[in-house]
Amino acid sequence: MHNRVLAMRETAKQDYQVVVVGAGWAGLGAAHHLSSQGYQVTLLEAGAYPGGLVAGWKTAEGRALEAGIHGFWYPYRNIFALVDHLGLKPFTDWTRSTQYSPAGIEAISPIFQNLPPLPMPLGTFAYPQFPRLPLSDRLTAFPLIQAVLDFDNSDEAWQKYDRISARELFRQYGVSERLYRDAFEPMLLVGLFAPGEQCSAAAALGMLYYFILAHQNDFDVVWCRGTVGEQIFRPWCDRIERMGGKILTQRRVTDIQLDETGCAKAVICGDEAFEADAVIFAVGITGLQNIVRGSTTLRQRAEFTDVMNLGAVDALATRIWLDRKVDIPNPSNACFGFHPTTGWTFFDLNALHDAYREEKGTVVEVDFYHANQYLAMDDTEILKMVQQDLATCIPAFGEARVLDYGIVRLPKAVTHFAPGSYRYLLPNSTSIPNLFLSGDWIVNRHGSWSQEKAYVTGLEAANQVIAQLSQGTTAAIIPVEADEPHVQIGRSLVRLAQSLAIR
Repeated sequence: MHNRVLAMRETAKQDYQVVVVGAGWAGLGAAHHLSSQGYQVTLLEAGAYPGGLVAGWKTAEGRALEAGIHGFWYPYRNIFALVDHLGLKPFTDWTRSTQYSPAGIEAISPIFQNLPPLPMPLGTFAYPQFPRLPLSDRLTAFPLIQAVLDFDNSDEAWQKYDRISARELFRQYGVSERLYRDAFEPMLLVGLFAPGEQCSAAAALGMLYYFILAHQNDFDVVWCRGTVGEQIFRPWCDRIERMGGKILTQRRVTDIQLDETGCAKAVICGDEAFEADAVIFAVGITGLQNIVRGSTTLRQRAEFTDVMNLGAVDALATRIWLDRKVDIPNPSNACFGFHPTTGWTFFDLNALHDAYREEKGTVVEVDFYHANQYLAMDDTEILKMVQQDLATCIPAFGEARVLDYGIVRLPKAVTHFAPGSYRYLLPNSTSIPNLFLSGDWIVNRHGSWSQEKAYVTGLEAANQVIAQLSQGTTAAIIPVEADEPHVQIGRSLVRLAQSLAIR
């Protein structure tokens, strides 16, 4: 243990200063818990508002926007516990969803928890309606169960399956071309934000299991009744500030200062220096890469320069206000086959957001993932594309007139889990003893994904600080729901078969 860390343990708890970089789910989670334990927390956010990808924007007419709609799935146990702790009621009821292709409706997903429970993954295949996908194609998914059982989120499993693409994995296990095209690739495009040939098979197995295959209810989802920034992040930030935490926006980190023992002693933002007894980076891959490029300290360490091998995916979020009501059967909808390598979703905000329930016209959010080719288009071209795509799904959209709109371009916004990327992902701890990492791309063994994983890793980083400084109570982290008994038996049999094969 470095001398500086030992010396810090002699300091009174209220004197400890922790700097958290990034005010998304991970950063706010870490800042909230550490503030509750009496630490002096300074939260630095490069943008104009806290919230990361759920921060708010405004249209030219002053209407609220956000960087895409974010769902909250049934297994988000820690986020739901947080919201309850904050005394908030931000969510809709559980919703049904529809999947469209240019040919029409491809699938309708029910609210699974309202249906009799079946051993997984039977519920996933039995209960959704697939009006166009033959049963014979759906049955070709069952050999994939062997890989699902083999992938247990361990380091060994990640190394094994990260070498190949998700497309290659599905082909190896005999998934039919139609099932892949009409079911699995759409899930990858809106879950991992890239087509299957560009997705790690390990990430695909982890994501599909967490959201869809582990338990029947896992695909059930709720949405915020307004923007996440207004419904959750604003009151959450208020709570942190009431506990003494400082939240500073438009602070872009340029370097880290180390003391003579190799510990971080300050976070540098241009001409400002924020002293720290511990530092938590809670930024995405692009954010960390930007810090590394400008940091004379981090550029000297291979773990950080290796992060430059990782990638991120472009997204495009649009919101339009129309002059008439359009009947949208379900509030959330996923679409595929309209654009090569790009998936998209659309949401009926009249049904989801309280502010639009009495709106005379229709308010719809349309978000594109792996939208690299669209960010350079001007607003007029984007609006034309959006309305044409919507009209292909529901013809009445083609008759409506746009009254107002907002377009948020998000270059390199979401993590790209490409084949071979696992070797460059970083764990929670670093070679700088009091510098910790969090975010949805950090390597951990919790098993969660997306917003839930970001929040969990923020709590894990806070717990690392508490363990190192020996002050305060660690945050309780709710584990993912245990595998069903038949899945546990299946995993044991797969491991037994592998051990016998090795012998």
